[in-house]
Amino acid sequence: MNRIPMPGRLREAAANPSAEPVAARDAATIVVVRDGHEGIEAYLMRRQTSMAFAAGMYVFPGGGLTTSDVEHDVPWVGPGADEWGARFRCAPDLAKGLVVAAVRETFEETGILLAGPDADNVVSDTGGDDMQAARSALDEGEMSFAEFLSDHDLVLRADLLGAWAHWITPEFEPRRYDARFFVAALPAGQRVGSMSRESDHATWAPLSRVLAAVDAGEAAMMPPTIAACRDVAAHTAATVVDASVGREFPTILPQLVLVDGEPYLETYLGENP
Repeated sequence: MNRIPMPGRLREAAANPSAEPVAARDAATIVVVRDGHEGIEAYLMRRQTSMAFAAGMYVFPGGGLTTSDVEHDVPWVGPGADEWGARFRCAPDLAKGLVVAAVRETFEETGILLAGPDADNVVSDTGGDDMQAARSALDEGEMSFAEFLSDHDLVLRADLLGAWAHWITPEFEPRRYDARFFVAALPAGQRVGSMSRESDHATWAPLSRVLAAVDAGEAAMMPPTIAACRDVAAHTAATVVDASVGREFPTILPQLVLVDGEPYLETYLGENP
């Protein structure tokens, strides 16, 4: 068990929990990293204060699964759905959707694209008008990620991803996610594009500084994001995906507890599905 002080944003929800927990929506996120002058850096976005979930919090790119992420045939190289299902302890169809959603959402929100023309190459530049238009079309739901890849003669590079963590939003939250965390290094030559409309600030940040800012109360993050930053900080962009191979991680469902009248989150290691 690990007891975490309740983040300020969660206090109201904890004080007024739903009568019945809402179902947690499947979601995927990627800790995208690169090496910088002060060590490993991650790309972080601060969500608009108007957002219904994690408002004002720094997060990694990601989001919920869509029907097309699961149902459409996606051009793909690298570990298959069965292998990802074993890593995340879920059905292969869901695991496939998680990988697609993670890569799609990251492209939509940042312009970083973990795809290439074949198993040995990756897109080196997504800054062109065609790619930027595709980001908008994907974000608006005007095309599926499978259609985007096929139209551009690309394949999803599942080998560039690593499975890292699994967190489920506490039951008192009005919006809940069953979120799987991936890691990936920024592909050579790629740069971040325009900022997601869900964010009001985004930056590459050395994880040593990020963690210091969180500890000092200068930056707000949800516990899963903090935990991922602490774990990833022990690696480099060149080694983090390899470090994910064989990595053991539990399913974590934080529980609300009161200590002397003060709310805390206690990380409960949930049953493996």
